[in-house]
Amino acid sequence: MDCDCSVYGNWQSNAILFNILSRGGSTPSEPSYKRVPHTCHCEKRRTVCLKTPSETCQVASDVLVKTVHFMKSLPAFQQLPPKDQLSLLQNCWAALFILGLAQDRVRFEVHDSPAPSMLKRILLNGRETASSDPEQPTLAGAQTLKEVLRKFWSLDLSPKEYAYLKGTVIFNPDVPGLKASLFIEGLQYEAQHALKEVLVPLHPEDRWRFARILLTASSLKTITPSLITELFFRPVIGQADLLDLLIDMLFTR
Repeated sequence: MDCDCSVYGNWQSNAILFNILSRGGSTPSEPSYKRVPHTCHCEKRRTVCLKTPSETCQVASDVLVKTVHFMKSLPAFQQLPPKDQLSLLQNCWAALFILGLAQDRVRFEVHDSPAPSMLKRILLNGRETASSDPEQPTLAGAQTLKEVLRKFWSLDLSPKEYAYLKGTVIFNPDVPGLKASLFIEGLQYEAQHALKEVLVPLHPEDRWRFARILLTASSLKTITPSLITELFFRPVIGQADLLDLLIDMLFTR
């Protein structure tokens, strides 16, 4: 045991999120009548869901649509081979989405996920394994995301700063398998240079702002795409693959 859990959770009924956020049934070696439903208060294990899923998921969906539209609107991105576009999308969509949340000042609250229902446990009878479950959002993950957003809000970036920063995130020459990696490297350099240039008139006395922005941007890597998917989009898309939906959005004219 790497943590102590002593507080028992309540059986909660949530008609909207039940099928999405319940965490599986009993195993053959552990009969359901011996299991006691509880909520682990260790942040790394404590699973959470959105407190207001209808409102927050709608806002998140709007941000995601704007994120894909931003990528599609870049002429340089459209010039890349389709496979490179796909690779860059897969690599950066979550980071771009977080930047969109920060730019739009989106706030969200979470609470403990509802315990699995007795009916689901009986019907599954141990057939659902941990390996088949998607990674559930944890309190630690949600708090890390909130901290990243707070860091960007403290910088108070302008729309131009956000735009050029997104460019540096999109055009990542280190993504494996790129055919136009040298061209993409040049695009990233241009985006970084443009970001530097826009800082001069906006913040003439802040010599270290560019370094602080890049340092804050590095924190985007601490948030996994699975956390974003399960927290903001699973209630909307069900069992669909979010990346497949993003690909359709990207290549639909």
